[in-house]
Amino acid sequence: MCIRRILLPLAGVSHAESALDVGGAMARMFDAHLAVLHVGTDMQEVGPLVGEGLSGAMVQDMIASALKESAARLNAVRGLFDAFATREQIPVVAVDSPLSPVGMHGLSASFIAHNGHTRSVVSFQARLSDIVVLRQPNPEGDVSSSDTLHAVLFESGRGVVIVPPVAPPALGRRICIGWNGTSEAASAIHHALPLLKRAEAVHILHSPAYQRPGPEARHVRSFLSLHGVMANIHEFGSDSRPVGEDMLGMAHTLGADMMVMGAYSHSRLRQMILGGVTRHMLENSDIIIIMSR
Repeated sequence: MCIRRILLPLAGVSHAESALDVGGAMARMFDAHLAVLHVGTDMQEVGPLVGEGLSGAMVQDMIASALKESAARLNAVRGLFDAFATREQIPVVAVDSPLSPVGMHGLSASFIAHNGHTRSVVSFQARLSDIVVLRQPNPEGDVSSSDTLHAVLFESGRGVVIVPPVAPPALGRRICIGWNGTSEAASAIHHALPLLKRAEAVHILHSPAYQRPGPEARHVRSFLSLHGVMANIHEFGSDSRPVGEDMLGMAHTLGADMMVMGAYSHSRLRQMILGGVTRHMLENSDIIIIMSR
């Protein structure tokens, strides 16, 4: 697998700097194109939200307010992108359409502004990207970031690089793989292979409490060796802490700057209600995560 197009959806400027830094570093690492996407307000979505029993003037005022806020977000994100591209000296190319590959040869970036349904636009764009970079969802109510993450995970078939608010200084030098035998974990390894091949150290983390029916950690090590990746195996787990907390703790002990893992091996509803490894990592990780489902 070769990384040629990296998609970075940005709904706003909150924590956007760290996502841009990581997206830019990956683009430079693979001599790839970074496509920054902003999805603006769709009037077909705004209309039903204004409710019934309102006068025509009130409806028009609400629509005008929504459009004004959408334009302000677009200008803020575009300004952040322009400053980033100038600072990092990444050539900016124009695209003929949101999915156009024209001009995307070598290190470059583009800014795509598109109105529409966020989940649909993001998932469509992601399907024709090699990997997607996202800021870490805000557990305190950043609905747009969570919707974007789930659109990529459940509707695109792509791997997603999730960046914490403060990006680690290194990118993919020491990588941990959270292995549990599932197809989701195997998919994450596939999407992370270009980075795994470049890493200085790769560690496979496994736990009896985390393992599901499927290949074991030793099988993963054999598979990676076929790709020229030498990995060490580490067992983790305790009786006093949740699996996600133990796994993140082991990654810290090993000095990892990235975790590769499957997402939502259990149902998303179960993880939202009862918690789970995916939820713990999304809410607490201070290192970069590559997830896939």
